Amino acid sequence: MQSAIRPFLQRLIPPVPATVRDEFAILSATRLQNQSRALFLAMFLTIPFVLYASSAGAEPWIRYGMPLAMASCCLIGYISLIKDRNASGSPDLARRFIAEATFFSATICVLVSIWCVLSWVHAPADMRLFYPFTLAMGSLTTIYTLATIRLAAILNIIIGIAPITIILLLSGDPVGWSAAASLIMVTTFLYRLITQQNDQFIRLLVLQHEMRALAHTDPLTGLFNRRVLSENLERQIAGQDHQRAFTVALIDLDAFKPINDQFGHAVGDQLLVEVAQRLQRACGNNGIVARIGGDEFAILLSPDSAISGKACADHMLAALVPPCMVQQHVIRVQASIGTASWPEDGRTANSLLEAADKRLYAVKNCEGDAPVAVSEAPQISGTNAG
Repeated sequence: MQSAIRPFLQRLIPPVPATVRDEFAILSATRLQNQSRALFLAMFLTIPFVLYASSAGAEPWIRYGMPLAMASCCLIGYISLIKDRNASGSPDLARRFIAEATFFSATICVLVSIWCVLSWVHAPADMRLFYPFTLAMGSLTTIYTLATIRLAAILNIIIGIAPITIILLLSGDPVGWSAAASLIMVTTFLYRLITQQNDQFIRLLVLQHEMRALAHTDPLTGLFNRRVLSENLERQIAGQDHQRAFTVALIDLDAFKPINDQFGHAVGDQLLVEVAQRLQRACGNNGIVARIGGDEFAILLSPDSAISGKACADHMLAALVPPCMVQQHVIRVQASIGTASWPEDGRTANSLLEAADKRLYAVKNCEGDAPVAVSEAPQISGTNAG
């Protein structure tokens, strides 16, 4: 039973892709918050007209009590939205606001639907169409306001539109049938419009996320690129004091060109991916790893890093010691590393990178361009990482 229901529910309320789930929640909450104020105010202002036109034959709690309860809910909702202007300040706040809005809107919809049905039952024949008309205007407006929250929109359709529509269809009155048909068509059209806009909105967010990813990551290795490294370095410097030093390291693979020449660029690319993964694992949560050139990488350690600046080079080189297996080739990687610490070696991003670059090439000039040893599997060369 569950296996049959689940695909239906997923089609009715498709899950938002995880990559844009937080952003979607924040934007949905922002849109809902902005539009709900006007909706609550408009609904509150229509209550006097509802009271005036209420069915004289209905009980006082139906005629006066329920409209006043609706007015109270609308006023409470409006005041709460005026006071709470930070509902979309974070994904968690946005999701909580959406959940509360879904429950609150469904509660108001229950009140309106019960009032409409009971008023319709007690109203004279010539006044009955007033109630489904009033309900339809309010419910359809609410459904549109809840457009980005598909569950809330569906609940409002089921609670608000469905009961009075069923009653009109069962009334035996051709005019009621016509009104019910109109409600069905308008609601179907609105729901289709909402779902299409919702899907387009999600696709747009996914596209924006992919474009940002392309702008901030290296397409081959998936690491951050030079731009992200610079931005994080600038941000880290701006937020630092002189008591909390951090380290930036530049890494260059030694004699990487012979690998491309001997085995082709495909092998070279896969080797770069393997090196990137090893550096990322070695860095862990201590900072970020970026690819800034062909065979050049950079590591920015955070001030709270468990890896000390002095141990950074040895730690990263140790990750490159085990040989890499790439397309039946066993390759040992050698690399040179230059490090610089803030604020000792520089107080700006450029000065830190220049200091690390100078130390990197001092190491390369001291060691020389020792070739990267390669061999066919299963033999393994004895060259050590530098």
